[in-house]
Amino acid sequence: MPDRGGGPTGPRIRVGRPSRRVRTLLMTLGVLAVLGMAFTMFAGFWTDWLWYRSVNYSSVFTTTLWTKIGLFFVFGLLMALAVGFNIWLAHRLRPPLSAMSMEQQSLDRYRMGIAPYKTWLLLGITALVGLIAGASAAGQWRTWLMWVNGVPFHQKDPQFHLDVSFFAFDLPWYRFLLGFGFAATILSLIAAALTHYLYGGLRVTSPGARATAAATGHLSVLLGIFVALKAVAYWLDRYGLAVKSSDFKATDNWTGLRYVDANAYLPAKTILFCIAVICALLFFATLWRRTWQLPVIGFGLMVLSAILIGGLYPAIVQKFQVQPNEQAKEAPYVEKNLKATREAYGIDGAQVTEYSGTSTTKDKTTLRDDVDATASIRVLDPNIVSPTYQQLQQMRKYYAFPTNLDVDRYNVNGADQDTVIGLRELNLAGVDKQNWINNHFRYTHGYGVVAAKGTTADAEGRPLFTESNLPSEGDLGTYQQRIYYGEKTTAYSIVGGPQKEIDYSDDAGEKTTSYTGKSGVNLSNPVNRAAYAVAFGEPQILYSGAIGEGSRILYNRTPKERVEAVAPWLTIDGDAYPAVVNHKIQWIVDAYTTTNGYPYASRTTLGDTTADSLTATNDNRAVVAQQNQVNYIRNSVKATVDAYTGEVKLYQWDTKDPVLKTWMKAFPGTVKSKSSISADLMAHLRYPQDLFKVQRELLTRYHVKDATTFLSGSEVWQVPDDPSNKSGDAVPPYYLSMKMPDQKAQAFSLTTTFTPNGRDNLSAFMAVDSEAGTPDYGKIRVLKLPTSTTVDGPKQVQSQFNSEQDIAESIRLLKGGDSDIEYGNLLTVPLDGGLLYVEPVYVRGGGLKYPLLKKVLVTYGGNTAFEDTLDEALNKVFGAEGATPPPADEGGTTPPPTSANPTVREALADAQEAFTAGQEALKKPDWDAYAKAQKDLEAALKRAEDAQAAADKGAKASSSPSPTSSASPSGGSGSGSAGGASSSPSPSPSSG
Repeated sequence: MPDRGGGPTGPRIRVGRPSRRVRTLLMTLGVLAVLGMAFTMFAGFWTDWLWYRSVNYSSVFTTTLWTKIGLFFVFGLLMALAVGFNIWLAHRLRPPLSAMSMEQQSLDRYRMGIAPYKTWLLLGITALVGLIAGASAAGQWRTWLMWVNGVPFHQKDPQFHLDVSFFAFDLPWYRFLLGFGFAATILSLIAAALTHYLYGGLRVTSPGARATAAATGHLSVLLGIFVALKAVAYWLDRYGLAVKSSDFKATDNWTGLRYVDANAYLPAKTILFCIAVICALLFFATLWRRTWQLPVIGFGLMVLSAILIGGLYPAIVQKFQVQPNEQAKEAPYVEKNLKATREAYGIDGAQVTEYSGTSTTKDKTTLRDDVDATASIRVLDPNIVSPTYQQLQQMRKYYAFPTNLDVDRYNVNGADQDTVIGLRELNLAGVDKQNWINNHFRYTHGYGVVAAKGTTADAEGRPLFTESNLPSEGDLGTYQQRIYYGEKTTAYSIVGGPQKEIDYSDDAGEKTTSYTGKSGVNLSNPVNRAAYAVAFGEPQILYSGAIGEGSRILYNRTPKERVEAVAPWLTIDGDAYPAVVNHKIQWIVDAYTTTNGYPYASRTTLGDTTADSLTATNDNRAVVAQQNQVNYIRNSVKATVDAYTGEVKLYQWDTKDPVLKTWMKAFPGTVKSKSSISADLMAHLRYPQDLFKVQRELLTRYHVKDATTFLSGSEVWQVPDDPSNKSGDAVPPYYLSMKMPDQKAQAFSLTTTFTPNGRDNLSAFMAVDSEAGTPDYGKIRVLKLPTSTTVDGPKQVQSQFNSEQDIAESIRLLKGGDSDIEYGNLLTVPLDGGLLYVEPVYVRGGGLKYPLLKKVLVTYGGNTAFEDTLDEALNKVFGAEGATPPPADEGGTTPPPTSANPTVREALADAQEAFTAGQEALKKPDWDAYAKAQKDLEAALKRAEDAQAAADKGAKASSSPSPTSSASPSGGSGSGSAGGASSSPSPSPSSG
C-alpha cells in the first residue's frame, strides 16, 4: 500500500516575518498616508477659514463651526453613552452559567471568541453609533440656532393660540429631540436584546423561561421609554396639525386643520396620549411585577386605539359629517387658511379692483398722448438683445455678456430712463491660447458697463447705447470699470503678484495692470500655498514662480455664491443685477428669509413656483433655496457685491421680519441697518422677481377672500405660458415704468398677467410698485376683469398677430432667405379701461449673427398695427396719423386742407416717396441715391408750395368785392402774401 502518512515529501518552505527594511517602509508609507489624509482635511478647513476672514465674515464661519462641533459632540456622546450603558448593563445582568442547552452551547463559541476583545468591541460599537448620531445632529445647526435665538412673531395661531414662533422655531427642535430619543431607545433596545441573548438572559429554543427576571426588567424599561416617547409624539402631533399638509380639492398644498382634524384627529391624539402614558407606566411596573402580561395587554390596546381612534373614527367623521355638507363644515377653516396664507406670503395687502377691459372713449385719437403718460414702453427686450450687445460691444473674444441682460433705471437729464444693462465679463473660452498662466494669471477680469435705452432703437434696429466702447464711456460718468466678480466669472484667479494681467486692448495695443484691491487670500505664506494646492488639486500653486510677494487668490466669484456663503441662512434670488453706484459697479442681490412652520399657511415649492421660460433655458437664474418647500417668505435682505473688490454687504430691508431678527441674533454684526443704504444705492433697488413669482402663483387662488368662492374653485386663475415661444413654460414677469389707474405718475413696476384656469382669455393684470424708497414700494395692485365678458389674453393676442393677413405676409417677407423672427416680451399696459399690448419683433439672419429690432406689434381695442417703430404703430392703432394740423402761414391763417387740391396732394405724395427713398439710401449708405432723393424731395416740395400759393391767390381774387379793392391796402396785403409765399426759400431736405 502506498504511504499515506503526513511525513515530509520535500524541502520545507519557512514563511518568516518581513524584513526590518520592509517593515520600516510599510510603516513609513502608513504614516505618510495618515499625514496626507490629515493635511487634506486641514486644507479644506484652513482655506475656508482664510476665505471667510478675507471677506470679513469670520464670525459666520466660527459660529457655524462651533455650533456643528457642539451638536456633534453632545448628541454623539449622548448616543454613545445610551447604547454603551445598555450593552454594559445587559452584560452585567447576565445569568450565571449552568447546565448548557444546545442553544447555549452554540452561543458559547461566540462568547469565547469575543471575550478577549469585549472592551474594544464595546468602545467600537459606541464610537460608531456616536459618530453617526453626531454627524446627523451637526446637520441640525440651523434648527438649533433658530430655537435658541428665536424671537416672537407677536401673532397667534387661531387654534391653539400660541405665538407663531412656537411652530416656526420651537416645534422643529422638539421634533428633532424626539427623533433622537426614538433612535437612541431603539438602538439601545436592539443592543441590549442581543447582549442578553448572547449571554443567556434571553432564550429562544431552550426549555423553561424565555427571559430572566433581570432581562425582563431591563427590556421593559426600554420599552416603557419608547412608549413614553410615543406619548410625547402624540402630544406634539396635536400642534403639528396646524402645519400639516394634506390634499384638499381647494388646493394641492393645503396646510392647517380642517374640520376632521379639529373634531376627530385632535381629540384622538389627546386620547392616544393618555393611553400611551398609562401603557408606559405598565412597562415600568415590570421592575416589581416581573411579568409581561399587563404591559403587553396595554401595548395591544394602544395599537388598537391608534387604529380605531386615530384612523377609523376620523374616516367616519369625514364620510358622514363632512362630505354631505362640506362647504358649511370647512368654511371656518378655509377662512383661517386664507388669512394665514395671505399674511405669510405678504399678499394680504394686495389691492384687487374691478377693471372693465374695454375702453369707453369713442374717439381713440384722444388716447394717443395718454400712452406716453401711462407707460415708458420698453421695446428693447433684455432676454433677446444679448447677442446684439455681444456683436457690437464685445470688442475682444475673451469678453462676454450674460444670456439675459437686466433692466434698471438711471436718471438722465433729470428724468428716470429705463435702461437695459450688461457687464462685459471675462470669458475664458474666448482666450486663444489655453494654459494655466493665461487662464489664472493673465486673463483675470472683465471691463466696463454697456447700457442702452430700453424704449427705443436706432434706424437699423440696434440699441441706442448710453454707455459703450472700451473703456466704456457715456452717461454713467466715471467709475471703476474692472470686473473681477461677475455671473460668468467662475474660475479662480491669482492676482497682485509678479505676473502682470491683461487689462484691455485699444488701438495702441494691450494694456496691462496689477490688482490693487484687498480681496482674496494672500499666497505669500507657504502654508497657504500648500493648502490651496491641495484644496484646488493644482500642485503648481505650490511651486510656480508666477506667485510671489503680494499674490492673492480670488475664488467664489459669482455674486450669488458669495452672498450664500456669508449668509448660509438666506435663500438667494435667481437674478443678481449690476448697477453703477457711487462710482463703483455693484452687484445687487435680493435675499429671502423663509420658514416651513407658519400655521395654516399653504406651502409652495420654490423651485417649481419660480420656474418660467427664462429659468428653463438659463440655470443661472434659478433660485438658491436653503429649503425648497416653504410657507412663509420675506425679502428681508438686500445684498451688494463689489465687482472690483468682491466686498459683500448685507442690509436689513424688512425691519419687522422675526425670522431675520432671529438670524441677526445668531450672527450679530453681519447685517447692516436699513438706514445704512445710501441714496444712490436706494435708487437702483427694486422688487425681486422670485418673490413676485411666488406671490403671483399664490394669488391665482388666494386673491379671493370668501371661503365659499375659494371652495367652489370658480375663480381660480393660472399664470399663462410665454406666448413669444413654444416652450410651454410660464411667462416671466417684466419690469416696466408705468402708471396703474389709481396712480398719478409712472412708477418702476413688475408686471404679469393671469388667465382663467384652463382657458386663454385674460382674467387679471397684476403689477407691484418696485420703486424702492417710496411709500408705495411693494404695493400689489390687481386689476380683475369681468367674467361676463371675454378679453383677449397674451396667447390670443399673439395668435391674433400671427393670423392677420397683412401682418402674416410682412412676417413672411421678413423671414425671406435664411432670416428668422424672434418675438420680444409681450408687454401689457392698462389704458382707459382697456389693455394695450406691445411686442417688439426682431430679425436675425442673412450675414448677421445678432437680432435687430425691425417691427413693433401693437393692439388695442381690436385695432392692430405692425410698423417699423413704436410711434408709428401707436399712431396707426389710435388713428392719429395725419392728425397734426399744417403750419399757419405768415399772416397767421391756416391754409386750406391739401385734400381740396389734387395737385398739392400729388406733390406731397411725391415728396413723401422721395423722403423715404432718402432714408433707405442713408441706411446702406448710398450717397448718390441719397443726393438724387434730396433733389426729388426739393422739387416735389416746390411744386406743392407753388400749387398751394396759386390756390390761395385764386381764392382771394375770387372773393374780392370789386376790381378797385385789389388796389386797396387790404388787397395789397393779399398780393404781398402770395408774393411772399412764392419768394420764400425752398425747404431744406432735413425739414422734409
